[in-house]
Amino acid sequence: MTTRDGVAAEHDPPEPPHQHSAEPHARGSLSNRLNWLRAGVLGANDGIVSTAGIVIGVAAATTDRGPIVTAGIAGIAAGAVSMALGEYVSVSTQRDTEEALLAKESRELREQPQAEFDELVGLYEEKGLTHETACQVATELTARDAFEAHVDVELGIDPHALTSPWQAATSSAVSFLSGALLPMLAILIPPASLRIPITFIAVVAALAMTGFTGARLGGSSPGRPVCRVVVGGALAMIVTFAVGRLVGHAVG
Repeated sequence: MTTRDGVAAEHDPPEPPHQHSAEPHARGSLSNRLNWLRAGVLGANDGIVSTAGIVIGVAAATTDRGPIVTAGIAGIAAGAVSMALGEYVSVSTQRDTEEALLAKESRELREQPQAEFDELVGLYEEKGLTHETACQVATELTARDAFEAHVDVELGIDPHALTSPWQAATSSAVSFLSGALLPMLAILIPPASLRIPITFIAVVAALAMTGFTGARLGGSSPGRPVCRVVVGGALAMIVTFAVGRLVGHAVG
């Protein structure tokens, strides 16, 4: 309540702080979201571009559907396995590193608790807190959970939200397969004379969509991401078309 002079009444409750419901404050959930987003977008883009490059390259050399289908399916299978394996190895290495750092921090807390406490105080002082405030914060967080307090400030790791190699691998394989379906259908459904231009247009549109979606989900402006994936995909198709045409004429 406010008086007529515009002064807040003495017993008015303070206004609640403004909430940013859309802002991700949990580091672990944000990290997982970004990992899934990265694997999904990369997998879909790679599925679209690599499959389109294969089928356009073969279609530039021959109008026979058999070689196009065979090359496309082989490329999809190889690409999905490669993407899944690459993500699994990469994320496994990251997780192994995180687990080693967590084990080292746990051991140091058991063997040198006072030194670790002093280090925590120093880290908070580096963030701008006074020595007294840093000691109070470190004391309260250590009493609550010393391990989580240290790994959060020192390592930036949430021990309850480590990245999953299997999830990353599955996401990459599924997204690759999803992206690869479009150029396969685009090259097979139209008549032979329209296969390549229709596939080119469909792929460019799909890449623009994945670039836009990835940028929006990541919270960035879509202009540059869309431009990157579209230009890169178009160049890949142009190169494979030229190679297919040259090889087709050379061996034909």
